[in-house]
Amino acid sequence: RPLPITSSRPRFPPSLNPPPQSHHSVIPSAPLIPSAVLPPALPQLLTATAAAPAAAAAAPLAPLVCSGAMASSTLSVPVMQKDIHGWNPCARISSNARVNSHRTLRSPLSMSTLRKPPFFRAHPASINPPHVSASQRYSLDAKKFPVSCASKFQLDDVIESQQFDTDILNGIFEVAFEMEKIEKNSPGSKILKGYLMATLFYEPSTRTRLSFESAMKRLGGEVLTTENAREFSSAAKGETLEDTIRTVEGYSDIIILRHFEGGAAKRAASIATIPVINAGDGPGQHPTQALLDVYTIKREIGRLDGISLGLVGDLANGRTVRSLAYLIAKYKKVKIYFVAPNVVKMKDDIKDYLTSMGVEWEESSDLLEVASKCDVVYQTRIQKERFGERIDLYEAARGKYIVDRKVLDVLPKHAVIMHPLPRLDEITVDVDGDPRAAYFRQAKNGLYIRMALLKLLLLGW
Repeated sequence: RPLPITSSRPRFPPSLNPPPQSHHSVIPSAPLIPSAVLPPALPQLLTATAAAPAAAAAAPLAPLVCSGAMASSTLSVPVMQKDIHGWNPCARISSNARVNSHRTLRSPLSMSTLRKPPFFRAHPASINPPHVSASQRYSLDAKKFPVSCASKFQLDDVIESQQFDTDILNGIFEVAFEMEKIEKNSPGSKILKGYLMATLFYEPSTRTRLSFESAMKRLGGEVLTTENAREFSSAAKGETLEDTIRTVEGYSDIIILRHFEGGAAKRAASIATIPVINAGDGPGQHPTQALLDVYTIKREIGRLDGISLGLVGDLANGRTVRSLAYLIAKYKKVKIYFVAPNVVKMKDDIKDYLTSMGVEWEESSDLLEVASKCDVVYQTRIQKERFGERIDLYEAARGKYIVDRKVLDVLPKHAVIMHPLPRLDEITVDVDGDPRAAYFRQAKNGLYIRMALLKLLLLGW
């Protein structure tokens, strides 16, 4: 059962002044007492608080009551929640909620740790971007990203693509679009001021690590970083991943983890008491890359249902294409083409999953034919680091499928070429000048998606 944990501190960083008092009063933290019955004094106190904040402020605050089971009573607590523009009054939080007893929420104000029941997550109204003319190809409007269910779920960690459904994806994309406006029109947001993000990267990274660090700093947060943690951290001394996570979570509010072992992010999340984001785990998954890929397809093509997608290159070892396949399968009437050398063909688990989801897929050895049918050609590099000592197999696979001017000649005018980067020679440099080359815009979109995830994980909706 949950232990009573007390904190008398307000739920916002000390650097931010609390909003002016109004009928939406901030209710301080109170002890969480295991019980299924709310004390009769609490509803009256909250009513008095809403009617006369000054008088209620001097009155003793009855303890909030929760338990691991659903509470038998329901009451609404008026709160203030910080959204992307600052402090705003939010929807009332119901005490009729289930306590997630193994997760905790760390306040940026102190090292004190509170239980993390979902009812402490307020849900501000959905953010609707202004209408943009449909004639602008690289555009977005509110109808494209409805957030009908944004207030119905809580995002605790980002571990794998399977954890998302289309409603959650629409919600994330909506917030990402709002982050675009912040990045382009604001000198600097402070909504994450007082929060610390730790990046633990056991494998090399440029775009993922820098985009996460940029995202955190653009929202006012701070970064603790370790690059090449496999060699320059206590892992070199034999420390386990679990011990590292337990240590680092004491210094930060969120952990971004890249690891060389598949399933490492899931292990980390299972023992962490703060949010964990999987930034790539060996040949496993890379869910934030898949999110930015799907977001880019939506921005570039204008739709996700009914698209044809060609996945090219190292499909056996590429965690980006695996995560993308899991994510794009959630949309309707999607067709996927696999184009890969024999030694790095897509594995059967992805094929079986697509079949179970009713997604049509086809393997081909003709890149030009596939490119002529696709809305998106997603090229990947052959990953030398996954071959170990079998350099002969790497050399046999490298250079077999290259996107060049010949591919552009057959590619539909509306289609785009994407790549998770870095590239070697699988896309020739003369393709960069074509407007259908979307891979650098794709990399930029990674900033907005990661800004959105940090906001959602640390502040909620």
